[in-house]
Amino acid sequence: MVTNDSYRPKQFNLSGLKGISDKTLEMHFKLYQGYVEQTNVLNEKILEIVKPGKIDHEDMPAYSELTRRLGFEYNGMVLHEYYFGNLKRGGGGDPDAKSGFHRAAETSFARFATWKADFVGVCKMRGVGWAICYQDPATGRLSNHWITLHEVGNVSGFTPVLVIDVWEHAFLLDYPPAQRAKYIDACFDNVDWAAVEARLNTTPRTASHRAAS
Repeated sequence: MVTNDSYRPKQFNLSGLKGISDKTLEMHFKLYQGYVEQTNVLNEKILEIVKPGKIDHEDMPAYSELTRRLGFEYNGMVLHEYYFGNLKRGGGGDPDAKSGFHRAAETSFARFATWKADFVGVCKMRGVGWAICYQDPATGRLSNHWITLHEVGNVSGFTPVLVIDVWEHAFLLDYPPAQRAKYIDACFDNVDWAAVEARLNTTPRTASHRAAS
């Protein structure tokens, strides 16, 4: 997607999180700002190529490379916003048993504890990437996924509900790689369940609607 409008980094007040240092956050925010900047740069370069209304043959290699890179930068920007947005100082614990998310987890996995075990398992997989709990907007069901890089593995049309950055830059200043599990625990100590709840579609369509579409 190419746009004339420039994106601006969002501001997140996350100082004082449990187990995730302000130093880590400062570094992480700068990294996020880099994704925003690169998204704007790539949009501008692509727009310049397509401005005449056609793409000349000699411009095609540059256009192709810029467009491929755009997916990486866009998703890097957006996923960081989801991640920062579902953390807060004073968060943590489990969602209220009567909350929409808790009910959705139980509907999808039979028990909330089963959903959490699966999500934490995804977080602990070898490699670097993202752990994302998605909601299927057609059925309301939750499913947990491993996202390689930023743009590989996202489920088309599904809504990110809970996003955890599992790239090593998210925790390396606080925990060595072998202690990633402690970082995952720290993330759960800071989850903003109200923000997670706000991302849910509480009136999903039925599965038959998707089958008919």
